[in-house]
Amino acid sequence: MYLKVLNNKQLKKQSFFKITLLMIAFLICFIFSIFVGVNEFSLVHFFQTDSIEWKVLITTRLPRTISIVIAGATLSLSGLLMQQITQNKFTSPSTVGTMQSARLGLILSLLFFPKASIFNRAFFSFIFAILGTFIFLALLHLIRARSSNLVPLVGIMFGNVISSLGTYFALQWDITQNVNAWLQGNFSLIDSTSYQLIYISLFSILGIIIGAHSFSVIGLGEDLTIQLGAAYDRILFIGILLISLGTAVVLLTVGNIPFIGLVVPNLISLYRGDYFKNNILYVLISGALFLLISDILARIIIFPYEIPVSVIVGIIGSVLFIYLLLKGEGS
Repeated sequence: MYLKVLNNKQLKKQSFFKITLLMIAFLICFIFSIFVGVNEFSLVHFFQTDSIEWKVLITTRLPRTISIVIAGATLSLSGLLMQQITQNKFTSPSTVGTMQSARLGLILSLLFFPKASIFNRAFFSFIFAILGTFIFLALLHLIRARSSNLVPLVGIMFGNVISSLGTYFALQWDITQNVNAWLQGNFSLIDSTSYQLIYISLFSILGIIIGAHSFSVIGLGEDLTIQLGAAYDRILFIGILLISLGTAVVLLTVGNIPFIGLVVPNLISLYRGDYFKNNILYVLISGALFLLISDILARIIIFPYEIPVSVIVGIIGSVLFIYLLLKGEGS
């Protein structure tokens, strides 16, 4: 009994140490992100509210860094929840058609309601993201796909169909260039007048945290969840709402950013196990940290020019995904 208590204390100390290191790394990257850019910051004038440095901070640097943190946390947590719902490590909003469905909703809103506000377009994308995710889950149920390789394959095929449909509409009405420019993952256009929509995704993050216990239960499967007295269908529906909301908001604010929802939860579960509730904080911080590092690299690689962050995330994410495959994740 004494050894068990001692082991529990050691595990808690190790966990606290790891989360502290993660938080320190996050804070360092957060501060560094604020100071990286074409305009140099002078600490002498930084705290003068009428200085150029202060105006740059309030107008661009701080909104951009806040958007990066929220987007990274939202996408990584959405990926974690998607993997819990589908009971498959290779799923995420970008591999099951959720992101592509949100894109289709945006394209249709541009076609039928060209003068609609950004919030109306977000609602359109949100609804289509929900529909697309439900259709994917229905497809899984029909074909009874439970293989770790077959599930993401079905999702990728379904997402490509939805994406092709959206591209067709965009080509027919000659809005392809506008859509591609808007949806390319890039934080360079974020400023104090264009980032407020990202705050809506905080509801998605908060919902996932509050419902952590229920989402942990549905990871046991439908039959066991019902036997334990939990409302499986209701929990599943709420989970899809939260994933769709976060995905749609991030898509409309900063564009399509791949891999975060796929690799970050897998890397955390690789070293911490698969218990959903225990991994939430680690996934949240790691997702924000991953996107912060990627965005910093996007700004300094060819400084003073900037690479779209989706390119950097795609390269790093591809390497990490191959690493996960070699480690046997999802098998």
